[in-house]
Amino acid sequence: MKLHQITLASAAVLALGISGAMAANAPGVTDTEITIGNTNPYSGPASSYSVYGKAIGACWNWVNDNGGINGRKIKWISYDDGYSPPKTKEQIRKLVERDKVAFTFQTLGTPTNSAVHKYMNKKKVPHLFLATGATKWGQPNKYPWTMGWQPNYQTVGAIFGNYILDNTPNAKVAILNQNDDYGKDYVIGMQKAMGDKFDKMVVKRETYETSDPTVDSQIVSLANSGADVFVNISIPKFAAQAIKKMAAIGWKPLHLLNDVSAAIAATYVPAGVENSKGIISVDFYKDPNDPEWANDPETLAWRKWMAEYQPRGDLKNKMNSYAWAVCHTMIAVLKQAGDDLSRENIMKQAANLNQVKVPMLLPGMVVDTSPTDFYPLEQMQMMKFDGERNVRFGPLISAETE
Repeated sequence: MKLHQITLASAAVLALGISGAMAANAPGVTDTEITIGNTNPYSGPASSYSVYGKAIGACWNWVNDNGGINGRKIKWISYDDGYSPPKTKEQIRKLVERDKVAFTFQTLGTPTNSAVHKYMNKKKVPHLFLATGATKWGQPNKYPWTMGWQPNYQTVGAIFGNYILDNTPNAKVAILNQNDDYGKDYVIGMQKAMGDKFDKMVVKRETYETSDPTVDSQIVSLANSGADVFVNISIPKFAAQAIKKMAAIGWKPLHLLNDVSAAIAATYVPAGVENSKGIISVDFYKDPNDPEWANDPETLAWRKWMAEYQPRGDLKNKMNSYAWAVCHTMIAVLKQAGDDLSRENIMKQAANLNQVKVPMLLPGMVVDTSPTDFYPLEQMQMMKFDGERNVRFGPLISAETE
């Protein structure tokens, strides 16, 4: 009888131990592995962004070949959502409920992440370092499980608004923006910076849907407004179309292009580099093709990684540089988490990155977060495309967001 009681007691303790171990670590975490989920537009109107998902996968291969993180290898599951919010919902549910990922990382797009924002927070799954600069990803009180990474879109809009006021105070301004939270966020930033001058100076505004075949008619309408400043808030496919159409009709305003499309390989080459000359934008990470970084140790390390782990990747596409930087941010979080890989601690460590330096950010930039500050990067620098490279000018612009 006593032996039987001891056996039952031992079984109970063992069961509690297993339960405690399962509770301590997130689903998808074993003694040897961490499963991370992602959605990316490998097809559809935003497929030029597929570079991010491919390059991040290559980064995890590099991590695994170098021993993993704290002894654990990374299992990377990345699904195509075609930049379609309903598809994103389906794929995210699959990742969380079927694949049992520990967390999601770098899910791309404002409309797509918006579709799963509440779901991820209801499920209490870390929704980390989103590949979108929407300002709403920095709301720790309302959405404590979601965090962006790049400088937010309202910041860029404010930089553009201030640039217009400082350099062309009598301008007539035309705006093209994607008709969703992504496009509207930039405009909100411009409105905040320009105040009552916004309505006086903006003479025409057009929008587009991601399902539209082209933005040609919008560009013609904006050109006919007589505007001499054009603020272009669009993803690469439509940014390239806009640049080509502007050249075709001979419209040559001062052209301010949002940061997510100011890429030579993704936008300027398809649009024609001559047509793109003079475009002004902002950036926060290094373009590895810029001669300025030819002998930069971080860039040389990036090139070595590309040659070994992403040999089919385009060295001229700076999105590969972005992927390397954001992957290292996630590496920093996981290293900091140590052996406590509960979802709670993963999120806690993401919100406690203190002046972390990751490769390929512009000089002087660091990743910094706190429990009340979910904006990891808050500085940018202006740049102008000279027909061959984006030339940076001016200081780093601080972008603290209330």
